[in-house]
Amino acid sequence: MKSVLRIAAEISWLWMCMVVGVIGSDGIGNVRDTDDEISLLESQLVVTSPSQLLMVPLTLIQAAASKGAVCLDGTLPGYHLHPGSGSGANRWLIQLEGGGWCNTRRSCIFRKTTRRGSSNHMEKVLAFTGILSNKANENPDFFNWNRVKLRYCDGASFTGDSQDQSSQLYYRGQRIWQAAMEELLSKGMQKAEQALLSGCSAGGLASILHCDQFKELLPGTTKVKCLSDAGMFMDAVDVSGGHSLRKMFQGVVTTQNLQKELSTACTKHLDPTSCFFPQNLVSGIKTPMFLLNAAYDAWQVQESLAPPSVDLSGSWKACKSDHSHCNSSQIQFFQDFRTQMVDAVKSFATSTHNGVFINSCFAHCQSERQDTWYAPDSPTLHGKTVAESVGDWYFDRTTVKAIDCPYPCDKTCHNLIFK
Repeated sequence: MKSVLRIAAEISWLWMCMVVGVIGSDGIGNVRDTDDEISLLESQLVVTSPSQLLMVPLTLIQAAASKGAVCLDGTLPGYHLHPGSGSGANRWLIQLEGGGWCNTRRSCIFRKTTRRGSSNHMEKVLAFTGILSNKANENPDFFNWNRVKLRYCDGASFTGDSQDQSSQLYYRGQRIWQAAMEELLSKGMQKAEQALLSGCSAGGLASILHCDQFKELLPGTTKVKCLSDAGMFMDAVDVSGGHSLRKMFQGVVTTQNLQKELSTACTKHLDPTSCFFPQNLVSGIKTPMFLLNAAYDAWQVQESLAPPSVDLSGSWKACKSDHSHCNSSQIQFFQDFRTQMVDAVKSFATSTHNGVFINSCFAHCQSERQDTWYAPDSPTLHGKTVAESVGDWYFDRTTVKAIDCPYPCDKTCHNLIFK
């Protein structure tokens, strides 16, 4: 399997919309959605025939409506559950789906017409791969657990609890989280001996935001830990000297009125937008957590460091699409970003309960993809794959504090190349 993915430049956005099923807006009228472009790139990695993939049906949470726990458009939220067996019968893994955020009323209205804002548009079945796989040779530590993928349709990392009546928008992420947990507890999770809350991208941020809440839901005897994959979104300076991601997050917090839902320990000394950034949250989490991130996270390169809105001359277009096209000063800019991320996790990493795996790759969401989770040519750090590292940490086989040397030293990366 090739570690570098390429997608033909002539693929039109219309075709992408047809394949992926949703397009997005950057807030100034341009049709673009990095999450979907990444999803399309990653889909090229599916080398297993469809007949061999585990396809898991969507279950809508019928009890959610009476609790006001609904998607942006008012439809029922949902999840995909594959039951555990054998030694995994009383072990639970909850994967929170990612997919960006909506940061304006306009972008939330658009999101209602997609799978990220309405269960009417969600896939009725999903393939379970990587950390969700049911095959021991693909997912050695969690293959026989009860594995759940909770769908993401609120636009604020399962955090809001308000609504915009004039636009018929329901910002109910916190209620969706609660309704989903109540349903899963009733389906056997209340008897869990071991549990892992995981999530990728916006879901990785959600796993940070909800980690301690998850622990409190379960019996004191349950072994509970959390994994955030590609959720370490940094409050970084972009190529124009501005703060593009801070501006986006400020819009999410303001539009969905998240102030009252965020960590009070954080909001006592920082503004609400700062308390949506993981770097200001992770050291305060009491439950053991594992941070899995690419040092040059592909989504953050595209949307936080060099989004088109600040790269008006297009001088970063080639570089951010393919890092081999970057000049020395651009690479140094990425190195400074890596340093900021490494510094942000130093305090977090001092806890013996926490784990870290930061590889120097241009990638995103490495736990859900089979090729980056556990495969013959998977990325490794200290000789261990992501799956082995997470398993070692979860089962206390060894401590995992794996931080890669700077680019270009890692030759095991599966980098994303945009065209």
